[in-house]
Amino acid sequence: MPENVARRSEDQYEVPGRVEPREAARARPPKDWRSSKSSNSSKFGKKYRYLKLLPEALVRFGGFRKRKKDKSSVSKKPGELDDSSEQPCGLGCLVSPCCECCNNIRCFMVFYCILVLCQGVVFGLTDVSIGNVQREYSLKTIEKLALELSYDISSGLVAMFIAFYGDRKKVTWFVASSFLIGLGSLLCALPFINEEKNKSKVGIEDICTETKVVSGCQSSDASFQSKYLYFITLGQTMQGIAGMPLYILGTTFIDENVATHSAGIYVGIAECTSMIGYGMGYVIGAPLVKVPENSTSATNTTGTNGSTEWLWTWWIRFLSTTLVAWFTLIPLSCFPHNMPGSTRIKAAKHKQLHWFDSKLKDLQVGTSIKDLCAVFWILMKNPVLICLSLSKATEYLVIIGAAEFLPIYLENQFMLTPPVATILAGLVLIPGGALGQLLGGIIASTLEMSCKALMRFIMATSVISLILLMFITFVRCNPLQFAGINEDYDGEGQVGNLTAPCNEKCRCSSSVYSSICGRDDIEYFSPCFAGCMYSKALTREKTYYNCSCIKEGLITADAEGDFIDARRGKCDAKCYKLPLFVAFIFSTLVFSGFSGVPIVLAIMRIVPVQLRSLALGVCYVVLRIFGTIPGPSIFKMSGENSCIFRDVNECGHTGRCWIYNKTRMAYLLVGISFLCKLCTIIFTTTAFFMYKRQVNESTDIPNITVKNPKVKKKRRN
Repeated sequence: MPENVARRSEDQYEVPGRVEPREAARARPPKDWRSSKSSNSSKFGKKYRYLKLLPEALVRFGGFRKRKKDKSSVSKKPGELDDSSEQPCGLGCLVSPCCECCNNIRCFMVFYCILVLCQGVVFGLTDVSIGNVQREYSLKTIEKLALELSYDISSGLVAMFIAFYGDRKKVTWFVASSFLIGLGSLLCALPFINEEKNKSKVGIEDICTETKVVSGCQSSDASFQSKYLYFITLGQTMQGIAGMPLYILGTTFIDENVATHSAGIYVGIAECTSMIGYGMGYVIGAPLVKVPENSTSATNTTGTNGSTEWLWTWWIRFLSTTLVAWFTLIPLSCFPHNMPGSTRIKAAKHKQLHWFDSKLKDLQVGTSIKDLCAVFWILMKNPVLICLSLSKATEYLVIIGAAEFLPIYLENQFMLTPPVATILAGLVLIPGGALGQLLGGIIASTLEMSCKALMRFIMATSVISLILLMFITFVRCNPLQFAGINEDYDGEGQVGNLTAPCNEKCRCSSSVYSSICGRDDIEYFSPCFAGCMYSKALTREKTYYNCSCIKEGLITADAEGDFIDARRGKCDAKCYKLPLFVAFIFSTLVFSGFSGVPIVLAIMRIVPVQLRSLALGVCYVVLRIFGTIPGPSIFKMSGENSCIFRDVNECGHTGRCWIYNKTRMAYLLVGISFLCKLCTIIFTTTAFFMYKRQVNESTDIPNITVKNPKVKKKRRN
């Protein structure tokens, strides 16, 4: 039907010089006349393209307004669509026919995905940077909350306003998002520019000596700490404001310019790009994660060139993201608010039969704050919308748990260094979450799922990911023997106390963690707590000798003939389950990501077209309140609950956790994720049965009397 209408509308506007077949058969002019006529018509056709774009350019410039034509004076064929709102591609009043080849949704998706990718990279870099600073500085609770929640709080506060006022001019808000994403990334880079880190370290000799010089409490670099707190919080706030036009207006803009069952593919590509960007940020920032350092001298040390280089590399990564984000400013501003063909797509979607709440079907939305509050309250009373929004919130909790908890889990469960654990976590998050989002959208579009079919798909994939989560519990390593933690120095000491008779004269400090592995396959907190008297720096590793607490095990000699008692680093766990764990967590993330795009599609199906942006705004408000704001705190509290031994520095401040209970950590990670997936199933099932009941009770279809008493049921989605 739309194709026939398009053909009729195209035939209505004929280019001058075109001859009808019957007239051409009557008058057959000479060949020379026809060739000159065709050349003139082709030249006029090229000019006609420019003349056709001239009024549109003037309208975009703002100097002229379109005159409303009298309906009586313009004769339209039956079924003809009014495409006067569609605009050409151009920058302000600069409109060129060469730009029209890019005036489609595919070219828009290229620059849109680049912008989404940039924000994902900023997210990943910021999360890694915040975690690094929290391990190094003693931040207050309010400072930690400001760093972690500024994005979520700012985005939750502006979500409904952007969805309400930005629905009419979406492209303008995309350009504003591009500028704010670049500005937010630049603000995150400012603390590291021209800043030399001269933090004084506490010099503690890690060798057992009876007379040891230990410096007192040294204050941290307050200038860098306050500057970092201010700029990162402000940058995260900018990112939160910039993200809402992308995820709310961007989704509805895509839906308005593609067919109903093609929207899933495009939305899946956008969600996949966001996950890839977040994982890229993790991988890019992972080499900058600082390994806990141990000072092996008895004097105070200050910042070196290495610390300055650390700050410089953070700065260059944020600045590169800023430049890429600002690269999309001009291309995005060239796209019109209504692309060619959008009128036909909207008309086709209006003809499709969907069930809507009686309060929403004929709702007229105004432009005042009072109208915004009224529509927001009506949407909040829609139980199907709220249940689907809660399902999306619980799905995000699983992703948040993987991002927050997975690096710490890999580091402690499989004895990995912090940079390696962060890189591996990013490499699992990239293909797992991104592939799940993409495949979920492709499957929903390929099968042309109705609203009820989308909810069934969400429930089925959530059950599969729930089963996979249960298997992760059994993929863990046995805890190693740790002197003073779960081993009592061969009966000489006590469990829970690092000090024993063999090291009580060494004046050891627990504020510096530098684990060593003794020849007895027992891990010690530091060479001092092992009673080691001296050390050697060999080609590949550091070795320790004459350790009074190490009395058993295989004795080996170095090249100089001295017997080695311990080596620096953790003991070999003899656990080879890491590939199996990666396979299970990858599969869980894939099936968990399957439900991301179908939830968005289902939300847009249960409300009319004019309310889809507002419905997504309500969804993101619920997502922030019940998902992303409490999510990181929940998983961090669970991680802190599994901590066995925590750093307490010379100033008395409690720092990072050095040692975790591996078994408790595994149960907590799986338990919270299991509960989140279970809530997703419960909320989606509730939404499914409520939607099904309301559709069955709907009296939207009028009764039609026909001669043959066969009831013809219309298809409902």
